[in-house]
Amino acid sequence: VQLQASGGGLVQAGDSLRLSCAASGRTISNYAMGWFRQAPGKERDFVASISRSAIRTNYADSVKGRFTISRDNARNTVYLQMNSLKPEDTAVYYCAAGVIQTTREADFSSWGPGTLVTVSS
Repeated sequence: VQLQASGGGLVQAGDSLRLSCAASGRTISNYAMGWFRQAPGKERDFVASISRSAIRTNYADSVKGRFTISRDNARNTVYLQMNSLKPEDTAVYYCAAGVIQTTREADFSSWGPGTLVTVSS
């Protein structure tokens, strides 16, 4: 499955942004989906994941209560709604597809190019 994230940009602290991840090649209904991010000079970290049927979601503590992951299997798209953004949320955000829903980067086999989110203070 090929993935393409979009929706990044420059926003101010407290603003909201919604990222989209459009899939092609295969239906995402066969995959658990996740979002990861990599801040400048840091390793890539888990942000959120969602099961194939969207029954289960999981979030990093740093975004819990502010970010919401969702999916529309009919549109072959996954979303990340980000509210109350903070400067520390600045990063390149990547979407990924995997067989099982986990928080581990290694469990996601398909990755798309990232989209940059910059939050100014």
